[in-house]
Amino acid sequence: MNATSASPSENVITAAAPRVLVWDAPVRVFHWLMVLCFAGAWLTAESERQRLLHVSLGYSMIGLVAFRLLWGFIGSRYARFAEFVCGPRAVGRYLKGLLRGAPEHFRGHNPAGAVAILLLLGLSLVVTVAGVASNQDLAGDWVEEVHEIAANLLLLVVVVHVLGVLVSSLLHRENLVGAMIDGRKRGRAADAIARPRHGLALLLLLAVVGFCAWQLAPADTDATAARTEPAATAD
Repeated sequence: MNATSASPSENVITAAAPRVLVWDAPVRVFHWLMVLCFAGAWLTAESERQRLLHVSLGYSMIGLVAFRLLWGFIGSRYARFAEFVCGPRAVGRYLKGLLRGAPEHFRGHNPAGAVAILLLLGLSLVVTVAGVASNQDLAGDWVEEVHEIAANLLLLVVVVHVLGVLVSSLLHRENLVGAMIDGRKRGRAADAIARPRHGLALLLLLAVVGFCAWQLAPADTDATAARTEPAATAD
């Protein structure tokens, strides 16, 4: 699939161009929730005391990825995979322009960013599904190894993605991190999406926060004591 905004003749946007709404609120909320969930899961991965939090964040990531995959087909213009997923030629052309210091400007994800998004979604799915299988003892030790390897690969992609965003921001003279906060990038009025969809974004946020709060809520005192205290020895 080729992004409809990938035509070089359409990507000449000057620094004086107005900032228009490109990223809807659900995409932005998804993005930052994924950042928080992955960071939290990574930091709690080796802690037995924080195991419940680690598992809760993993389940949250599964839900977030499922939402993003669905939103990639029915979401607003720049959220759709058909808008930004493109072939190797477009990716190569963009990277060549990046190396020359004159990359094409894209209203949505650029081709390199599109590759990163697909890798992040795919690896997040592998990490979380393998984590659930390992936590539920649904497979042998190999699934735990898959979980750890995929998590390390995901971290690597995250680092490369962040570096790419910083480089692109400098070369485009546009704050791409800020764009994922307020949803706006330079473009024409006709490039703007119609609605920010704040209601859906709020529902997504409440769903994740509510799920984690429910998972982490204190359990019944007697049941908790039975699980945590060592079994009494026979007289």
